[in-house]
Amino acid sequence: MAASGRVHLLLLLMSVPFCLCTVQGLKAPSGNGNGLGNPPANPPVPVNIIGAPGPVNNVPVAPAVAAMTQPRRATGWKLAEEQSCRDDLTRICPKHAWSNNLAVLECLQDRKEETEIAVDCNHLLWNYKLNLTMDPKFESVAMEICKSTITEIKECSEEERGKGYLVSCLVDHRGNITEYQCHQYITKMTSIVFSDYRLICGFMDKCREDINTLRCGSINVGEKDIHSQGEVIACLEKALVREAEQQDQAHPIREECKKSIMRVAELSSDDFHLDRFLYFSCREDRERFCENTQAGEGKVYKCLFSHKFEEAMSEKCREALTTRQKLITQDYKVSYSLTKACKADLRKHRCNLDTNMPRAREARLSYLLLCLESAVHRGRTVSEDCQGEMLEYRRMLIEDFSLSPEIVLHCRGEIETHCSGLHRKGRTLHCLMRVGRGDKGSTVDGLCQSALQTLIQSADPGSDYRIDRALNEACESVIQTACKHIRSGDPMILSCLMEHLYTEKMVEDCERRLLELQYFISRDWKLDPILYKKCQGDAARLCHTHGWNETSELMPPGAVFSCLYRHAYRTEEQGRRLSRDCKVEVQRILHQRALDVKLDPDLQKRCLTDLGKWLYDKTGKEQRRNSNLLSGCGEVVGNLTELQSEDIHIEALLIRACQPVIQSHCHDVSDNQVDTGDVMECLVQNKHQKEMNSKCTVGVTHFQLIQMKDFRFSYKFKMACKEDVLKLCPNIKKKVDVVICLSTTVRNDTLQDVKEQRVSLKCRKQLRVEELEMSEDIRLEPELYDVCKTDIGRLCSNVVFGNAQMMECLKERKKQLSQQCHQRVFKLQEGEMLDPELDYQLMRVCKQMIKRFCTDVDAKNMLQCLKQNKNSELMDPKCKQMITKRQITQNTDYRLNPILRKACKADIPKFCQPILNKASDDSELEGQVIGCLKLKYADQRLSPDCEDQIRVILQESALDYRLDPQLQIHCAEEIPGLCAEEAVAQEQTGQVEECLKANLLKIKHDLCKKEVLNMLKESKADVFVDPVLHTACALDLKHQCAAVTPGRGRQMSCLLESLQDKRVRLQPECKKRLQDRMDMWSYAAKVAPAEGFSDLAMQVMTSPSKNYILFIISLGVIVLFLVGLLCGRITKRVTRELKDR
Repeated sequence: MAASGRVHLLLLLMSVPFCLCTVQGLKAPSGNGNGLGNPPANPPVPVNIIGAPGPVNNVPVAPAVAAMTQPRRATGWKLAEEQSCRDDLTRICPKHAWSNNLAVLECLQDRKEETEIAVDCNHLLWNYKLNLTMDPKFESVAMEICKSTITEIKECSEEERGKGYLVSCLVDHRGNITEYQCHQYITKMTSIVFSDYRLICGFMDKCREDINTLRCGSINVGEKDIHSQGEVIACLEKALVREAEQQDQAHPIREECKKSIMRVAELSSDDFHLDRFLYFSCREDRERFCENTQAGEGKVYKCLFSHKFEEAMSEKCREALTTRQKLITQDYKVSYSLTKACKADLRKHRCNLDTNMPRAREARLSYLLLCLESAVHRGRTVSEDCQGEMLEYRRMLIEDFSLSPEIVLHCRGEIETHCSGLHRKGRTLHCLMRVGRGDKGSTVDGLCQSALQTLIQSADPGSDYRIDRALNEACESVIQTACKHIRSGDPMILSCLMEHLYTEKMVEDCERRLLELQYFISRDWKLDPILYKKCQGDAARLCHTHGWNETSELMPPGAVFSCLYRHAYRTEEQGRRLSRDCKVEVQRILHQRALDVKLDPDLQKRCLTDLGKWLYDKTGKEQRRNSNLLSGCGEVVGNLTELQSEDIHIEALLIRACQPVIQSHCHDVSDNQVDTGDVMECLVQNKHQKEMNSKCTVGVTHFQLIQMKDFRFSYKFKMACKEDVLKLCPNIKKKVDVVICLSTTVRNDTLQDVKEQRVSLKCRKQLRVEELEMSEDIRLEPELYDVCKTDIGRLCSNVVFGNAQMMECLKERKKQLSQQCHQRVFKLQEGEMLDPELDYQLMRVCKQMIKRFCTDVDAKNMLQCLKQNKNSELMDPKCKQMITKRQITQNTDYRLNPILRKACKADIPKFCQPILNKASDDSELEGQVIGCLKLKYADQRLSPDCEDQIRVILQESALDYRLDPQLQIHCAEEIPGLCAEEAVAQEQTGQVEECLKANLLKIKHDLCKKEVLNMLKESKADVFVDPVLHTACALDLKHQCAAVTPGRGRQMSCLLESLQDKRVRLQPECKKRLQDRMDMWSYAAKVAPAEGFSDLAMQVMTSPSKNYILFIISLGVIVLFLVGLLCGRITKRVTRELKDR
C-alpha cells in the first residue's frame, strides 16, 4: 500500500518532466523521510565554471530558500504557498493552476522572456527541480511504474541501479514505451530535465570545457534565469553547426560533447517545448502560424518549418529554426516525425549497413534520403508516411542552401560574389546552379560543384518538381498549359517541360530554372527516376553495376548512362542490346540533352576549351567547326553527330522546326519506333515543299553540311557502304571524297562492261541517294564551293543557297567565272549530262513532265526523252525552258553530249583533230567540234550513227539559233541589229535563222556570213534541217517524194526536180520558199566557191540545173575519151614507124 500510495503521490505532484540523473559536482542532500515533495534541507552550494564548490560573486542565500529547510508534509507543500513566488504567481499564472505544483512550474518556466520573476523565486524553482531530480526514490518509483517496460527494453534492464541511469535510459527510449503510466511519468521527467541544461544527465560534465571555451554561458546556480540557460544549449548547437561549415576550426568541439548536443536535440524532437531556446524564440510565431497545431510528435516543428520564409516570421525564430534544421541534416534522428515514419523502412532496406562509409555518415539526412530514394526508384515498397516525410525534407534542402554544410563551406566565395541577397525559396541554390553551368561567365570550384551535385542527389527534384519551389513557381503557367494532362508531381512533368523548351509556350524564367536543374540531373542517371526504373536491369546486365551501392561515392559520374547509350543503337549483329523500354528512355534523355550543349557532361567536359574559343548557339552548332576542334572534343562531337544521323529525333529543335513537313510528307517514317536515318532522308527530299519553313531548311542544310565531314555521319550511307569503303576507298574519311571514290569505281566498271560490279548493289543504291542530295546545294560539294566562293560573291550575291539555284547561277555566267571555278563547273556539267538524274534543277522543274513522258525511261536517258517531247503541246513551259538551257549547254562541247560523243567516237578524231589539239580538258570548245561535224554532214562523209545525231542537232539548232554556239558568237551584232524582233520573240520556230538568211547581203562580218552560208549548205543536204522550208513543203514531200529515202539531200533533190518539172504543181508557199533557197544557194556559190571536190559535187547534186550540168560534164568526158582514143592511135603508129627504122 505504501508503494502504491507513493506512485499516486508522484503522479499527482510530479506529473512534470523529471531529471535524468544527478548533477555532477552538486552534493545531494540526505533524505529526511518527509516525502518527495520536501525541498532540500540546505540550498545547493553554487558551483563555479569548473565545478569547484564555493560562493559565486558572494550571492547570499535567499530567505525563501532557507524557509524550505522546514519540514513539511509531502502531500501538503505547494509552490504556490511560498512567499518568494506569491507575487510572480499572482501576476503571471491563472489561479486555478495554483493547487498543482506541475502547473505552477510550467507556468513560471514558459512565461514570456520580457516578464521577469524575482531572484528568490528563481532560486526556489531551481532548488525544487534539483531536489526532485536528485532523490534516488524517483528511480524506485520508475522501477515500479515501468516494471514491464524495463524488462522489454534490454538496454535499460542492464543499467546500474542507484545512479540515476535508469531514468535516463527510459527517457532515451520513451518512443518505445507503450505502458501509459510509465510513458506519462517519463514525459514529465523529460520536461523538468530540459528546462535547464544542468539537469540533463552527463551533459554538463561532457560539455563543461566547450561551454567555457566557446563562452556559451555560466553554470552558476541561480545566477541566470531559465531563458538564458536554454541559450547555452543553443550556443553549443550553433557552434556545432558552424564547425561543419568552416574549414579552419579555431575551437573544435570535443567528440563526446558533440554526441551530447545531438542527443539533446534528438530527445527534444517530439515536443518543441523541450527546445527551450527555440520555444522562447518562436512562441509568438507559433501563435501566429501554428495556433491550431497540437504539440507533440514534432508537429509544431514541421508547421514552423513550412512558414520559415514567410515575411511575418520573426528573424530570431527563423534563425532558431535554421539551426535545428541544420542539426537534422547532420543527424536525421533530430527529426521525430522522420525517424518515426521511416524507422521500419530504414531497417527493411538496410540503410544503416553500408560498410564502405564512415559510421558517422549513416546518420546524415542526405544518406538516409539517398538510400530510401534508391529503394523507391527500384520499385521497392517504402511506406507512404515515410515518403511524405522525405518529400518535406527534400523540399527543405532545396529551399535553404545553408542547411547543407558542404555548400556553405565550399561555395562561400561564389555565394558572396554572385548570389548574395537571394536566400529564400531556393533562389541561392539556383543561382549557384547557374554559376555551375557557366552562365555567369565564370565556373565554380570543384568542391563546390561536387557539393551542389550531392545536394541535388539528396533532394532528388527529378522525382517531383514541386520540391523545387523556385522551379515550381517559375514554370507554373507552362505546366498549366503545356503539361496539364500529366498528374501533378509526376516525374514526367520535367520531361514535358523539356519538350517545350524554346517553344512559344515556354517562359524565360522557367527556361532558365529548368536548364539550371537539368544541368545537374544530366550528370547522374539515378536522378531521372523513369530512366532508372526502366534501365536498372539493363545497367546490371550490360554495365556490371551489381557491386555499386546507390549511395557510394565511388561510382564514376556519367559512366552508367554512357554505357547504356552505347548499347542503345547496336544492331543484332553487334551483340547485346538494351530492352525496348530502356532504349525508349535513353532516346528521351538524348533528345533532351541535344537541346543544350551543357546538358551533355562528356561533351562539355572535353569541349570546354573549344566552347570558349568558338561561337555556338543552343542547337550545338559547334559541329560546324568539327575539323578545328581539339582531338578529345572532336571525337565526342563526332560520336554525337554519328548518333544523330541514326536518330534525328535527338535533334529536338530540328524536329520541332520541321514538324509541318514531317506531318505532311514524312509521317510514315517518323512513326517508326526505330529511326535509321529515314526521317532525315525524307526531309532532304522534301526540302523545298511549301510546308518547309526557313528554320527547318537551315537545320536540314546544316546537318547535310556536317555529314560532309565524315561519311560515318550519314547512317544509311555508312551501313550500306562501310564494307565497300574499307575495300575500295581505305583511309578516306570525308564523305564527299568517299562518294567520288565509289562513283568513279561504279562509272569505270560500267564503261568497261565488267561482269560483276566492284561496288555492292545496296551501296550503289545509297550512293545514288547521296549524289542526288549533294547536287541540291553547292555547299555540299566543298571543293567546288571553295574555288567558286569568290565568284559567288561577285556574280551571285543575291542568289540564295539550296534548290541548286547557286549552281544554276554559276552555269549561266560560266564565261565570267575564274579559271578554277570554270573548270570545276565544267566537270560538274559533264557528270550531270552523263547522268541527268544528278541535275537537280532539271529533275525538279521537269518532275511532272518526267512522270508524264518518261516514266519507263532509264535515268541516264532522261534528258534525251525530254528533248524528244520538248515540242509537245502538253509540255510545261518551265520544263521546256530548262530543256532548252541544257541543249544550249550540250552544244557548246561534244563532251557534254554523251550520246553524240559515243556515236561520233571515230568521226571526231578523223575530221576534227586540229580542233582537239588546241582544246583543254576542262574548258568548252564553244561548238567547234559540232560545227566541224555539221560540215562533214553536209559533205555526207559521216558514219551513219554520227550522221543521225548531227541531223538531230541540226534540226534543233535550226529552230533555235541559241543552240548554235558558233552562230551566236560570230553573229552577236547582226542578230540584235537585223533580227531584233525575231530574237526577242524566242518562239523557237527558226525565225532568227530565216531572218539572217534573208539578210545575207546585209551581213558585213565575214565570220557571221560564213556561218549563215554554212546553214544554207547544211539545208541543201537535208530538207529536215530547214524547218521553214520543211513546213512549207510538207504536203509536197508527202505527195511527190514519199518514195524517196530521207537524208543525203535526196528529198531536197526530189523537190528541186519537181520544181523544174512543169507537170508537177507544188504548193505556192513551197514553190516560193524553194525559189528563195535557189537564189540563196546561187549567191552562196558566188560568195563561197567550193572548197574541194566533195563540196563541188554537193553543189552540183543540189543545183536546180543538175541535169544540164551533168549532161555537160558527161559530154565533156565522152569528148575527152574520144580525143584520147584518137591521140592514142596516132602515137602508137609513130612509135611503130620509129621501130621499123
